[in-house]
Amino acid sequence: MTHHTKTPHPALALAPEVAEALAAGRPVVALESTIISHGMPYPRNVEMAREVEQIVRDGGATPATIAILDGVARIGLSADELELLATHEDVAKVSIRDLPHVMATKRHGATTVASTMRLAALAGIKVFVTGGLGGVHRGAEDSMDISADLTELSQTDVAVVSAGVKSILDIGRTLEVLETLGVPVVTYGSDEYPSFYSRESGFTSPMRSDKVEELADMMRIKWDLGLAGGISVTNPVPEEDEMTPIEISALIDHAVAEAEQQGIVGKDITPFLLGRIVELSDGKSLETNIALVRSNARLGAALAKAYAAVAPTN
Repeated sequence: MTHHTKTPHPALALAPEVAEALAAGRPVVALESTIISHGMPYPRNVEMAREVEQIVRDGGATPATIAILDGVARIGLSADELELLATHEDVAKVSIRDLPHVMATKRHGATTVASTMRLAALAGIKVFVTGGLGGVHRGAEDSMDISADLTELSQTDVAVVSAGVKSILDIGRTLEVLETLGVPVVTYGSDEYPSFYSRESGFTSPMRSDKVEELADMMRIKWDLGLAGGISVTNPVPEEDEMTPIEISALIDHAVAEAEQQGIVGKDITPFLLGRIVELSDGKSLETNIALVRSNARLGAALAKAYAAVAPTN
């Protein structure tokens, strides 16, 4: 079958293997970079980034880690570029609103879920793997702190594989907002919506699917119908790696209270909370985080392959 792929956006710099795979209509999986620069300590961050890329390759897809380097949006990074992101002391955390500034000032930037989605879509990549989604922060009824990940999911045509909404957030309100925005939220292999570190959250998932082929069909049908926006594919953390809700919720409450005392707000809050939870759990939450990203990469590669088989060729 001959594929005709639209030329990627001229502002993007595609790694050769990513450009080749896209031109040939082969499966490509986008990966974000905030998890490398702001989500994990060195050298675990770069080890994990390399390992996740390898899992995607082993699953029959081409990995495309996305970041801003010297103001250039790069789709697919070399080993040296991954190392730079993991070690450089001045890497901005870049969401959608930050993209123009970081690119104009020629800085390094690690992309969040929202900005990775947008850049992936501009490159023609339809599947993106991350750890956890952003969402409605606890207390958002007062602070109005709601992640741009949610609005991005409502308008950018990418399927995002995650282990659910980060459990430091308000999961119930996040699911309500996603419903309002018309974003399909489908859990792979479970009736219960997961909560990042745990397989359960106390919330029933809006949809369930047990087959990647069905997920790929959802993507194709949604976009064929002209329904703009992404699909949130949630993949519960493997049972052997999960932390129980009781175990993790006490740590989260502790970290949230500390953040309030210290007046930490806005885009600094998520890295602070995740970092404190690693410390409070003696590193266990980091192991769970790495395990769920691995698991998401396996599902993402399978989904990208399944979608490449049914994707429209025009």
